[in-house]
Amino acid sequence: MTAVATALTEVRDRIAAAARGAGRDPDGVRLVAATKTVPAERVAEAVALGVADIGENRAQELLAKADALRECAPAASAEVCWHFLGRLQRNKVRSLAPHVGWWQSVDRESLGVAIGRHAPGARVLVEVNLAGEPQKGGCTPGAAGGLVDALRHAGLRVEGLMTIPPADDDPRPWFAGLRELAASLDVRELSMGMTDDFEAAVAEGATMVRIGRAIFGARA
Repeated sequence: MTAVATALTEVRDRIAAAARGAGRDPDGVRLVAATKTVPAERVAEAVALGVADIGENRAQELLAKADALRECAPAASAEVCWHFLGRLQRNKVRSLAPHVGWWQSVDRESLGVAIGRHAPGARVLVEVNLAGEPQKGGCTPGAAGGLVDALRHAGLRVEGLMTIPPADDDPRPWFAGLRELAASLDVRELSMGMTDDFEAAVAEGATMVRIGRAIFGARA
C-alpha cells in the first residue's frame, strides 16, 4: 500500500471508531480531503482510493487541480465533489462556480449574493467565528441567523454551519457550541474538525470533517 492508502485507511477507521463511540452511524460523517498545497497527482491517488469530496482553500489551486484531474482521470473527475474551504473574494466566484459543489466559508451577505448570481441554488455553509478571532473569517454567532435568512433570500441552499476552533484551546466546547447554534437555526450539516481534532468533532456531531495532513502528510 502507498502512504496515502495507508493513511486513508487509518483516518477512515478513526472516524468510524469515533462515530460508534458517540452512538452514531459512521456513514453520517463525510470525509473531505483538504488538499491545500498537495500536488494534483496525489489528489488523483486519493480519488482513485475512493475519496469523493475534495476541499481547497485557494481558488487558483482548485481550478488547476480540477483541470488536472479531468485530464488524467476523466471518469474519476466526474465523481469528485469540490468544496471551497478558504476565505473567498467575490471576484473569484464566477470562475469557481462551474466546479464547486459546496461553498463552506460563506461569512457575509455580499459573498452569498455573488454565489447566488453565478451558481443559483448552490449548497452553502455559513462559517461562524465562535471565538471572535480577528485573524479568521466567519460571522459572529449572533449574526448567523440573519445571514442564513439573507443567503436563502439570495436563492442559496443553506445546509449548515462551519467553524475552526481556537488552536490552543479544548475544541469540544466550541464544537458543542456550533452544534447547538445549528439546532437553533434548524440546519443539519456541521463542518468541523481537522487533523488534530476530528475525533472530538465527530463525538460532538460533525457531519463533515476536513482532513489534510493526516492523509497527505505535512504541507510542503
